[in-house]
Amino acid sequence: MLTLVTIFLYMVAELSALQQIINALTGLNGLPVVIVECVVTTIYTSLGGFRISFVTDNIQGAMVVGLIILGAITVGVETHLERASVVSSDLLKASLLGWQLVYILPVAITTNDFFLSGFWMRTFASKTDRDLVIGTSIAAISVACILTLVGATGLLAAWSGAWPGDPPMSGSIAFFLLLEQLPAWVVGITLVMTVSLSTAAFDSLQSAMVSTGSNDIFRNKLNFWWIRLAVILVIFPVVVVALKSPSVLQVYLISDLLSASSIPVLAIGLNDKFFWWTGFEVVIGGLGGLLTVFIFGTIYYGNALDGANLMLLEQSLYVDDWSAFGAFVAAPVGGLLWALSALGLRVLVQWCLAKSRGHPLGVFNRQPPTAHSTTPPIYHSDSFEENHEPVRTSPADLLK
Repeated sequence: MLTLVTIFLYMVAELSALQQIINALTGLNGLPVVIVECVVTTIYTSLGGFRISFVTDNIQGAMVVGLIILGAITVGVETHLERASVVSSDLLKASLLGWQLVYILPVAITTNDFFLSGFWMRTFASKTDRDLVIGTSIAAISVACILTLVGATGLLAAWSGAWPGDPPMSGSIAFFLLLEQLPAWVVGITLVMTVSLSTAAFDSLQSAMVSTGSNDIFRNKLNFWWIRLAVILVIFPVVVVALKSPSVLQVYLISDLLSASSIPVLAIGLNDKFFWWTGFEVVIGGLGGLLTVFIFGTIYYGNALDGANLMLLEQSLYVDDWSAFGAFVAAPVGGLLWALSALGLRVLVQWCLAKSRGHPLGVFNRQPPTAHSTTPPIYHSDSFEENHEPVRTSPADLLK
C-alpha cells in the first residue's frame, strides 16, 4: 500500500509541477494541458503496456539533454548578473538549513526510492547484472551533471531577479522562471520539452501503479484491464489534489517522511539473518515512525495541532528551526524503536502460549520451507507477460 501511496503522491507532484510551469511561462491556466496529458498517457499506456514506457524513457532522456543544452547556452548569453546582488543574497554562505540537508536529503531520497516501482521494474527488466551496473552507472553520472546544472539555475534566478517574481512563485520552478526571461522562441521550445518530459515521467508512474496493484494486491489473479480501469479512476483525484496542492516540494516531503519511517524496518527483513523479522514489526514500525513524528512535533511546538501539521510538513524545509530535521530523525529512529517493541510483544505472547502448551519457543528457529514456497524468479526483459507487465515490482516482493 505504501508503494501505491508513494506513486499516487508522485503523480500528484508531476501534474502540479506541470500546471505551475504552464502558468509561469504563459500566464494561462494549466488545467487543460494537465487533462490532455492524462488522457494521452492513459491511452497509449493501456495499449502498449510497460514496453511503451521504455520507449518514452529514451525520448525523455533526449529531451533532458536538449533542454539542458538549450538552457545552458541561452541562459549564459541572455542572463546578466550584478556582483552586488550575488554578495547581498547570502546564498553562498553556510546556513542552518544547508547543514540539515546534508542529513535530510540522503535519508529522504534513499528511502523513498525503495517505493518507486518504476526503478524496480527496470531493475528486474535488466538482462544481466552487468547491464544493470552499466545502466545505473551511466544514469548516476548523467543525473549528477544534470542536477548540478539545473540546481545552479536557482541561484541564477535569485541573483538575476527572476525569482521570486511578482506575484511570488514557488522556488521549485525557479529554472523555468529564469527561462521566462529569455526570448519567446526559447520559451516555446521549453514548453514543448517540458510537456514531453512530464508525459514520459507520468506514463512510467501509471505503468508502475498498474503492475504494483496487480501483483501486490491481487497476486496477478485479476484481469489487467480491471487494474487499468482502476488507475483511470485514480487519475481524477490525482488531478484534483494536484490543482489544489500549494507546493510540489511539500508533496515530495510527505512521501519522503512516509518512506523514512517504513524503509529502515522493512530493510531489516531483507537480510536473511533476520528471518524471524515479520510483517508485524514492519507495519507497527512504519506507523510508529509517523506517530513518533507527531509526538516530537507536539513536544517541540508545545501543542498537538502543530505536531500534526509537522507530519504534513506544512512549513516545508525553509524554516529557521529544527522541526523538519527533527521529523526526519524521529521517523526512522521512532520506527525502529516501535518495531523492536512490537518484536518484544510478539515474542512475549508466543512465549506465554508455548509455555501454556508445553511447547518450546520457536520464534528464533528457522522454519523449514513449505511445499508452496519458491525462490522468487529473476525478471528479464524478454519474459514479459502477455499483457506486457512485469511480475515483480517492489521490494516488498523480496520479503515473500
